[in-house]
Amino acid sequence: MVSATAFDSSLLGDNFTIVPRLDRPSTYKDHQYQGTAEQWNADMAKSTTLYVGNLSFYTTEEQLYEVFSKAGEIKRIIMGLSRQTKTPCGFCFVEYYTHESALECMKYVNGTKLDDRIIRTDIDPGFREGRQFGRGRSGGQVRDEYRQEYDEGRGGWGYM
Repeated sequence: MVSATAFDSSLLGDNFTIVPRLDRPSTYKDHQYQGTAEQWNADMAKSTTLYVGNLSFYTTEEQLYEVFSKAGEIKRIIMGLSRQTKTPCGFCFVEYYTHESALECMKYVNGTKLDDRIIRTDIDPGFREGRQFGRGRSGGQVRDEYRQEYDEGRGGWGYM
């Protein structure tokens, strides 16, 4: 005989959820960030900037405005560029006027497809001049230098 007992959900606490929240930033920390851990947390808590990754090299600013403006008014979009060729290299920064708009965008756009690619979004501590350039040795993104497969949307074969 199986006995049924009542489930007391109060034992789980307020923060328990089966489905992860989509409006929470990842635990990634930019290793080039100059401030302390406390400054990082403060910047992230008020940031209006999203980092967008895994873009096609052929995605345009106009396409980005079309998608990202659905979450709130955009202040500006900064396309990620290859340091050497000054051509798009698969990422961008989207600045909103409010932190809430950035969170809404992250919640609804992260993991969706744009130009046949699943894009990733994350809260960023804020754009500074120079961050628009790829950090890889070839001038693009580091991740593309180690790619083993052919990826037409990201310029073909990896660089290494």
